[in-house]
Amino acid sequence: MKAFILVCAAALCLSACAHSAALEPGARYVNLGSSFAAGAGTGAAPPGSPPRCYQSTVNYAHLLAARLNLALDDVSCAGATSANVLAPWRELPAQIDAVTSDTRLVTITIGGNDIAYVGNLTAASCAPGESIRVAGLTLPCPPPFAVTEEAYAGLERNLREIARQVHERAPHARLVFIQYVTLVPDVQCPQSRFTETEAAELRAVAARLFDITARAAAESGAQVLPMDEISRHHTPCDADPWSVGLPSDYQEAMGAPWHPNRRGMGVIADRLAAMPAR
Repeated sequence: MKAFILVCAAALCLSACAHSAALEPGARYVNLGSSFAAGAGTGAAPPGSPPRCYQSTVNYAHLLAARLNLALDDVSCAGATSANVLAPWRELPAQIDAVTSDTRLVTITIGGNDIAYVGNLTAASCAPGESIRVAGLTLPCPPPFAVTEEAYAGLERNLREIARQVHERAPHARLVFIQYVTLVPDVQCPQSRFTETEAAELRAVAARLFDITARAAAESGAQVLPMDEISRHHTPCDADPWSVGLPSDYQEAMGAPWHPNRRGMGVIADRLAAMPAR
């Protein structure tokens, strides 16, 4: 099924976009999404970015914009759900409002917060009574979060709507959904601390997130960067990790737990730059 979805997405993308021009220097680029798009924990915040969004000057959007000389509007924000892309979130406007008719590239990583993916990764790898120092705050280990079928269905509806609105607002834009990097190792280690049962449950969540994202992209003619496949052997337990786990000796300087690290952000930027022009 996964291979079928990828083939369909590629076919739609080729048929819809075969004659589109490559990005020109100075083209407008909008980056949407959650902390996985913002680059939480990977570097200094860009001047003027909302402090609570934990954007990084070395997230994949900033790296790609610098490489291709694009005019970046990064509205990604830590904690964002797909609903926060479509509607205002407290003092922040809807992320989708940044997409305008002159936009030529839109990237998005979103969905994990809709289904408590990182929350449950953290809950599974953190012992009761333990605390974590993250973003200057000392937080207790969270309990597991229950996720309903409606949460998955709502995420899929929102991803379809995001794609529809991007195409409506920016008819000439290239839209790329970036899959979450693989986080759960095949074999557990001190960086993960999962039981095999927990690991299997979390892999199933990641697989559903992949399939939902791939379907939304295929149905809209958007592209998908399959970072889940690309990073399969670069989990926190592998020799060349592209993400941070949650070892018992975790320190904030390691980066945000269960998020891409600086190396992972660089790889995503490299793969985005290498994707065929639309």
